[in-house]
Amino acid sequence: MTQPTHDEAHGGSLGSRLNWLRAAVLGANDGIISTAGIVVGVAGATSDSQTLLTAGLAGLLAGSMSMAAGEYVSVSTQRDSEKAALELEKRELREQPEAELEELTGLLEERGLTRDVAREAAEQLTERDAFRAHARVELGIDPDDLTNPWNAAWASFLSFTVGALLPLLAIVLPPSDWRVPVTVVSVLAALVVTGWASAGLGAADPRRAVLRNVVGGGLAMAVTYAAGVLLG
Repeated sequence: MTQPTHDEAHGGSLGSRLNWLRAAVLGANDGIISTAGIVVGVAGATSDSQTLLTAGLAGLLAGSMSMAAGEYVSVSTQRDSEKAALELEKRELREQPEAELEELTGLLEERGLTRDVAREAAEQLTERDAFRAHARVELGIDPDDLTNPWNAAWASFLSFTVGALLPLLAIVLPPSDWRVPVTVVSVLAALVVTGWASAGLGAADPRRAVLRNVVGGGLAMAVTYAAGVLLG
């Protein structure tokens, strides 16, 4: 018997963990770019440390709260839809068991099983747990593992905050003349890391992901810095 390799996604739990990791990386990426755009833009207008710190903290808090609220609403809506679909499936199983068995057989046939094998598998799944069989095969939902909106909100809040701390610290800690160069270099280096990580989690080409990240972040900082200089 061969053992599964570590980079293969076997089972829903691994896929769920990868989705959470990908969301965390993207949340940190958003925190880096948005906060860097704010502090670099303000640095183009003023070199006052207190002003830079205030702007950076305001951007960090506003962004993290916005991400958390948005994720909570989004996941809550998804969870409500999943629960409604599961309740409908329960009612159909009570009222139309034969029709649901035939439906499950057809779904298994669509996945490549012959009619006889699909029927036998559907009957066995129905005998074991008809509701969970239909939830997973028909709806693609694990009724024991519905996404928690509070977990999603906290994860977005924390990942954005961690990402936003880098440009905030980079703009306020160095001497005045070094603030913008240190921030730009630090942000671009961090974007290389997050781009590489997001590509690795999605098994995509890391070079394209890194290039998109660096170009997008660099453009954001350039535009906001130019606006700050003009306003200043």
